[in-house]
This record gives sequence, C-alpha cells and structure tokens, in this order.
Amino acid sequence: MSTTGRHDGALETRGIEPVPHPERTARTRGLLPTWIAANISVLLLTMGASLAVTYGLNFWQALVVGVTAPIVSYGLVGIVGIAGKRGGAPGMALSRAVFGQRGNLLPGSLIWIARWGWETINAVTGAYAVLTVLDILFGVRSNTVLIVVTLLFFVVATFAISGLGIGAVRRCNTWATWLFGAFSVLVLGYLVVETDWGKVFERGAGSTAAMITGIGLVAAGGISWAPTAPDFTRYLPRTASSAAIVRNTVGGAGVVVLPMVLMGAVMATSTPDLATANDPVSFLGEILPLWLAVPYLLIALIGMLLINAMSMYSAGFTAQTLGIRVPRHWAVSVNAVISLVFGGVLMLVATSFMGSFIAFLSLLAVAFSAWVGVFGTDLLRRGGYDARALLDTTRTSAYWYRGGFSPAAVAAWAVGLGSGMLFTTSDWFTGPLATNNPVGEYGLGWVATIVVSGLLYAALPKPAVAVATAGEPVSAGVEEPEGMAV
Repeated sequence: MSTTGRHDGALETRGIEPVPHPERTARTRGLLPTWIAANISVLLLTMGASLAVTYGLNFWQALVVGVTAPIVSYGLVGIVGIAGKRGGAPGMALSRAVFGQRGNLLPGSLIWIARWGWETINAVTGAYAVLTVLDILFGVRSNTVLIVVTLLFFVVATFAISGLGIGAVRRCNTWATWLFGAFSVLVLGYLVVETDWGKVFERGAGSTAAMITGIGLVAAGGISWAPTAPDFTRYLPRTASSAAIVRNTVGGAGVVVLPMVLMGAVMATSTPDLATANDPVSFLGEILPLWLAVPYLLIALIGMLLINAMSMYSAGFTAQTLGIRVPRHWAVSVNAVISLVFGGVLMLVATSFMGSFIAFLSLLAVAFSAWVGVFGTDLLRRGGYDARALLDTTRTSAYWYRGGFSPAAVAAWAVGLGSGMLFTTSDWFTGPLATNNPVGEYGLGWVATIVVSGLLYAALPKPAVAVATAGEPVSAGVEEPEGMAV
C-alpha cells in the first residue's frame, strides 16, 4: 500500500494512511457539491410519493419532512466529518482509534457488507434509468439480456470513476451539481404550470405519527453516509472550520432532498402508483414531456453513478482496514462485482423494488447508527489521532488496548445494535419490541441505536486517548496529529 499519494491527478494512489499536511489543501466549500451529488437520486421522488400515498401526508407535512430529515441525518454526517480534518484519514481507519485494531473489524465488516446492498440499490436504479431512456427514444423494451448489459455498463462506469479517486469524484460532482440544478429548475417549472394545485392542497393531513415515520424514513438514507464522511474531509487542513463542514454538508444535502421529496409528493397526486412501482424510474417518461424527461433521466443516471462512485470509493478504504492488502482502486473492484451480481438478482427476481428498498433502508440505518453512536461520542472527547498507531496493527500500537479491542466501544456498539434491531420493523424483519411503542411505531429503530450506543459508551470506563504530541515520531511523510489533554 502506497505511503504517498495525490488526489488532484488522474489516479489517487493514497490508501488509508493519513494525508500529509502539504497535501491538505481542500476547501470546506468543496463539500457543498459533494453532498449535492450524493443525493441526486430519483429514489427521493419515490420516497416523496410514499409520504403522500403510503403515509397519507399532505403537502405541508411533506415540507416539514423535507426540511427536518436532512438537518437531522446530514447534521450527524457533518459532525462525524470533523474527524477527517483532525486525523487526515478515512472514517474506518480513524475508527481503529475508537474500537481497537481488532475490535474495529466488527463494525467494519458489517458496514462493508451493508454497503453492498446500498450500491446494489443504486446500480439497479441507474440501470432502470438507461432502460427507460432506450424505451422512450427507440422503443426498445426491457428483457433479460438488456437488463444484464445495462447493469454491467452502470457498474463498470461507477468503478472507473471511484477507482480514479477523490479528484475524479470531485470534478464529476461539480459538473453534476450544475447540470442537475439547471434541469431541476425546468422540472419544477413544468410541475408548477401543469399540476392541479387545487387537488394537491385539498389532500387531508396525515397523523403526527406518520409524519415522524416519514422523517425517520428519509433521514435513514442520510445516516448511511456517516461512516464515510471523514473520507471526504481528510484533505481539509486542521484549521478548517468545523461549523463550515457541518453547514456545507447539511446545505448540500438539503438543497436536493427538500425539492425532490416535494416533487415526489406532488407527482403522486396524478400518479399514485409511483409509490409502489417495481421500476422506480420509468414514471418520469409518463409524467414529463419527451424534451424534458430524457435529459432529466440522463442527469439522474449521472447522479446515481456518482452516488455509487462515492460509496465504492469509501468501500475501498473499508476493505483495506479489514486487512485486504490491495491498492484502494483494486479493493473497489470487490464491491463492483458484488453489486453487479446482487443487482441482477434484484432486477430479475424481486417483485417489489420499493418494498425491498424501504426494508433494506430500515436495516441499513440501524447497522450504521451503532457505529455513529460510539464514534460520535468518542469524537467529543478526542482532539486528534496518532498517525503511527492508526497504521500499526500489531501489539505495539497505541490503539491495541486489550487484546486489540476497546471493551467499552465494542460493548456499546453491540448493545446499541441489538437494541436498535429490537425496535425495528420492516418487510424482512420485525423486532420483538417494534410494536405498541412510539419508537417502533415511528420507525425510529436507528435513533434508539444511536442513543443507546452513545450513552453506554459515554458511561463505560474507556482507555486513555493516545495521540502523538509534538516531538514524537510519526509515520513517514505524515503530519503529526493534534494533541489533547485527557
């Protein structure tokens, strides 16, 4: 694994090792297009439609959901991202300082596996976008061979972008932001003119419980980005504003989530089947005129490519922290192959895309939230990270703790994960405490996970926070992490 690497060139060669100070020249404003691109997904339209059709929410309640969900979820993502500027390393590498060199393998493995499902969902949605464009323009109907070909195209394109590294991802994100913004304005304008607003506003209000459930559903998708947040802030200097990191993260997500959710809720007025469609994309060809549907679908395709590229980019780091000793861009290929196989199964076998997506989202959020509760609580007491100890996986590491495990972190993570599952309900799994209580009723199993794991970790005795101080040797070419009084 390379100990040097560039991020502005054609190929980023740096792996999980902390970024040296001279290379940490990114700006916090660069996070804005990053998190805009991370949300360019037509699935948000489908989720917005679900708020209206499945949960019975009116326009104003959907507005509350669209505002609240990104603030809650991406606020947490932004806070976790602060660790990136402090340690200069990917999230799952910094996680070694919290869980121990061996203990980190437990949440790391679960998060890596959960990423397979997230990338599969994105790959399938992107393939559906290609199929819809082919149908609209050329009348080519979907079939098994075409499904496999389009899915392969999407996965290969994703691998190419994510394999190149952060420089390629950032450039693509910037262009996608401008394109998506321009065409979203056109779509919004078309909906304003063509929508029967009287019918939209005459819809009765849903229950408060349904609105809270909607917030939990939309926020669950954002939570899945939390462990990867430091991956996109590690090139920031340590002097970067923490408030700006959170502000740009929330702002980038919110500027997409809010209008997309509202658009979905409005579209559901004329197309209620949108909330339950097996194909989450083709409805755009029915609602929008040809001149607008095709370019918007292509932009959506680019958005899904970038979302998956960002996910696979981080998945490569996660694989390296698990001990897979290959360069990051080759570690990415593992997730690419898995998403191709799982995507084919979902497109050819599954009978309900949206049902599968919501069920997966519920379980995904719990899996990621257990880590967020522990890591986020630890972040409050930690000012920096020992660069040498992060890379030293032997007993000599300052992050070896007891047998390679931090008992407090591992115990809090396990208990939090178990507690969250008890309160989680979905089409695939229903916990024994998921009914007849507010947490289960509102679909907030992931909230219970964060609260339990965070509070338990705060209460348990923890090993001393080990960081390098001025004058101590650190890894070659790596800046010395900030010290902190404990």
